Amino acid sequence: MSLDPKIAARLKRNSDGLVCAVAQQRGTGEVLMVAWMNDEALDLTLSTRKGTYFSRSRQRLWVKGETSGHVQRVHEVRLDCDGDTVLLVVDQEGAACHTGDHTCFDADVLLAAD
Repeated sequence: MSLDPKIAARLKRNSDGLVCAVAQQRGTGEVLMVAWMNDEALDLTLSTRKGTYFSRSRQRLWVKGETSGHVQRVHEVRLDCDGDTVLLVVDQEGAACHTGDHTCFDADVLLAAD
């Protein structure tokens, strides 16, 4: 498989060849997690509809839920106006965060509404 050249041409990758990927819960809009994708991860996500990312620490692809069972079923993939961030609208089964929380953004609130 290979990422569609028209999509690849629109991506603005960082120096490691990666784009930021934000996973958002379908229906609620809740931000679940942020990860990284290379072209292969994005291509696999588009073709399998499973959230597939690139692990910078392990230097390999990983499919969300491949070991935990907490899979992401991808319903929509959007590219932002700058081409440097991908938004995945997903149905998350179980925890999205490696800590076991539904979202990675439950921890520290730095600023809250009055």
